Amino acid sequence: MSALLESYAAGRWFRAADDGEPLLDAATEEEVARISSRGLDVAAMVRHAKDTGGPALRSLTFHERAGLLKTLAKHLLEHKDELYALSARTGATSRDTWVDVDGGIGTLFSYASKGVRELPNDTVILDGGLEHLGKGGTFLGQHLYTSKPGVAVQINAFNFPVWGMLEKLAPAFLAGLPTIVKPASQTAYLTELAVRRIIESGILPEGTLQLVAGSAGGLLDELTVQDSVDFTGSAHTAGILRRHPNVLDGGVVLGVEADSLNCSILGPDVRPDDPEFGLFVKGVVTEMTVKAGQKCTAIRRVIVPSATAGQVVEALAARLAEVTVGDPRDPDVRMGPLASLSQRDEVRKAVEALRAGTEVVVGDPGKASPFERGAFMAPLVLRARPGVTEPHEVEPFGPVATVLGYDGVEEAVALAARGRGSLVASVATHDPRVARSIVLGLAPWHGRVLVLDRDDAKESTGHGSPLPVLVHGGPGRAGGGEELGGVRGVMHHMQRTAVQGSPDQLTAITGRWTTGAARAESGVHPFRKSLAELRIGDTIASEKRTVSRADIDHFSEFTGDTFYAHTDEEAAARNPLFGGIVAHGYLVVSLAAGLFVDPDPGPVLANFGVDALRFLTPVKAGDAIDVTLTVKQITPRVGADYGEVRWDAVVSNQEGKPVATYDVLTLVAKTW
Repeated sequence: MSALLESYAAGRWFRAADDGEPLLDAATEEEVARISSRGLDVAAMVRHAKDTGGPALRSLTFHERAGLLKTLAKHLLEHKDELYALSARTGATSRDTWVDVDGGIGTLFSYASKGVRELPNDTVILDGGLEHLGKGGTFLGQHLYTSKPGVAVQINAFNFPVWGMLEKLAPAFLAGLPTIVKPASQTAYLTELAVRRIIESGILPEGTLQLVAGSAGGLLDELTVQDSVDFTGSAHTAGILRRHPNVLDGGVVLGVEADSLNCSILGPDVRPDDPEFGLFVKGVVTEMTVKAGQKCTAIRRVIVPSATAGQVVEALAARLAEVTVGDPRDPDVRMGPLASLSQRDEVRKAVEALRAGTEVVVGDPGKASPFERGAFMAPLVLRARPGVTEPHEVEPFGPVATVLGYDGVEEAVALAARGRGSLVASVATHDPRVARSIVLGLAPWHGRVLVLDRDDAKESTGHGSPLPVLVHGGPGRAGGGEELGGVRGVMHHMQRTAVQGSPDQLTAITGRWTTGAARAESGVHPFRKSLAELRIGDTIASEKRTVSRADIDHFSEFTGDTFYAHTDEEAAARNPLFGGIVAHGYLVVSLAAGLFVDPDPGPVLANFGVDALRFLTPVKAGDAIDVTLTVKQITPRVGADYGEVRWDAVVSNQEGKPVATYDVLTLVAKTW
């Protein structure tokens, strides 16, 4: 008897008392492991996540959490060979495993980078700018995101046992939510190995990752209003989860990625000898054969102009004839078996349902398995008769695609929409007008749309590759969820709150200086202070500087910016915005820098940018300007001897009216 998989629960590995159910090698039908969660205390897991994992995680800043994700990604890279070897038993070829294992590790790296570059070194995210709620500027509003004191439960499908876990773990971890993973049983042995290596590393704080190997039992019964469930699987199971009392009435947030009848459309402009034709056919075959078509993003419907449908079928047949089906351990094999015999049976049932409105044009469903053992199935292409409904209702979760003909772009979009919402669609066209028409028609029905042509093909990641920086999800039938999407995926797990108060209170709450809040003028130029010495609100108010006509003329000549408002008195006078010669906006900003910069070497190492620059009032010759510079935000960089300082800059004229506002971004040494 093979080993019984263990769950990781409440700080220890748990082994069920029974023998469990066997899990078989997809190619050889040999027993790989057994699985059972009988006796598992799921209530204790939820308590451990909330009492131990959550507080430990929320005590870290976004940058610190991102650093742990990066360290974890590097650690898993060291165990790739081990994961690859076991992945073959799920039916995955090396190419398939690259998508699953390397894709998952890559998602960790991506979120680690996003966390440092786009999130503050804090535990709060500001959402948008200030809202002025009173005339005097003493009552303001600010939206912000905070971490929930809950747990994220992920229920994953069998097809991506590593990526499925890591792509949900990364944004939840950054958001400050501990995770409980419940993988599909068929391939849970690969998820268990990955979790075991993560736990052994000690990289993640205890309680931030737990594993259920086997049935989740009453896990959802233990969840409350601060908790969430992210589910990937069938629409049928999603419906059961949606009807759970804690989801209906208990405030548990459910995110779903379910059935998806994704499509790829060949543009009406594309001819068989165009590059886009070959790219289209290659994309369809790739999606049919990677993971043996067991991908939620795979192409199920091939929507092509009726006039070229026959040529598309011929091209698909020729390319599929080159696909070698067999044991995934063989390096010459391009497509392995499905994940299990039961999964193969489900695909066969789906094919039978599809055949009511289609004919088989590539492959033989009567000889669907080329081997006596294993969950193998040869690729099948079906061609739909006009007006049939089955291809828009039945999802064969395997190497099966249906060709549908259309006449006119409107019909192509209508056929795509009959899928009632999908994760992804793709369009092969080189005509920008066709691309715009089809994409705008597809967008309400799809979470992602790829436009493929000769110009982007070399760099394109393909129709079926979810990317951590883009939303992964889709409306309607696809579940309505939005996983990934860069920092959108992080904020999906957080609570957005509108906070109202005075400038001083908002500054204290957000950790970011708010216009109208108190300033501190110590007599020491802020540029002489290291990061350790600077405080939010530290301010310098400069002397005045008169802008002369000679300054304006010199700047025009020196830069070549001879726009008439700076050089032609009569033309400038006719401009209703200026009424005469005015200084260049960039001259004003340049002169302002001279007013606040401390010239000697010091803790300010570099200026690396300006944000939100606005010119508010024209500056004319003879006007006197000054600058008020205030420390707005301080962000130490983890692992570096410097950090970022954001300064609020207001340039005013002799009447005290702001003429320019912007944020100055500098790098400042932590000590000096």
